[in-house]
Amino acid sequence: MSIIEVNNVTMTYRLTKSRVTSVKEYIVAMLSRKLQYEEFHALNNVTFHVERGEVVGLVGRNGAGKSTLLKVISGILRPAEGAVTVRSNIVPMLELGSGFDPELSGRENIFLNGAILGYSKEFLESKYSEILEFSGLHEFIRQPIRTYSSGMMMRLAFSVATVVEPEILIVDEILAVGDAEFQEKSMARMMELMDGGTTVLLVSHNIDQIRELCTKAVWLEHGSVKAFGPSGEICDAYEQSLHLE
Repeated sequence: MSIIEVNNVTMTYRLTKSRVTSVKEYIVAMLSRKLQYEEFHALNNVTFHVERGEVVGLVGRNGAGKSTLLKVISGILRPAEGAVTVRSNIVPMLELGSGFDPELSGRENIFLNGAILGYSKEFLESKYSEILEFSGLHEFIRQPIRTYSSGMMMRLAFSVATVVEPEILIVDEILAVGDAEFQEKSMARMMELMDGGTTVLLVSHNIDQIRELCTKAVWLEHGSVKAFGPSGEICDAYEQSLHLE
């Protein structure tokens, strides 16, 4: 039985066709029913299954629907049609630091972000030293997050998110977190999770990274699945399509 099943998933947005330049014009047009819409399918009848322990990459051009698909699988977005079945716990690493409060210290945000990810206070207290050591933010940990650089914030968020070994990990373009030294640490941590049997869904524009890390790949084009299969074959076909343009 697959650990993730994506069945005929469609994600639709209504985009206004009317040229509206202000809130007032929008309200007037809406009340007079003169607003015209068109439907945009960010995802269109997407179907694929992921087996336990697989590392699956998503490839495709910007706007192909990769990040939207990860958000649907993570439960952040609800599809207009179709269904997603997930048979284990998910740790989504999509927008690192999005749950941080800029006025709180790094230490306080460890507990805040950890709680959002479903970790108990007792667990976070037991893992606090490990999180701090991995992030390398010892001298800054009691400073407000608003004083952190974006790289520092990402380092802290990554350290919190990966403190456990989740059964399913959802990753969106975050393997280049922080400086070169931390990137090496984060990549090593990702490899450790994968070797430990964690099922991973990964979005990356680095095709070589998909080839190296993933067992399979999904090629999305205009919100639809163009191909799904062994990562090497899918990456070769996708790159060839880019060269033909």
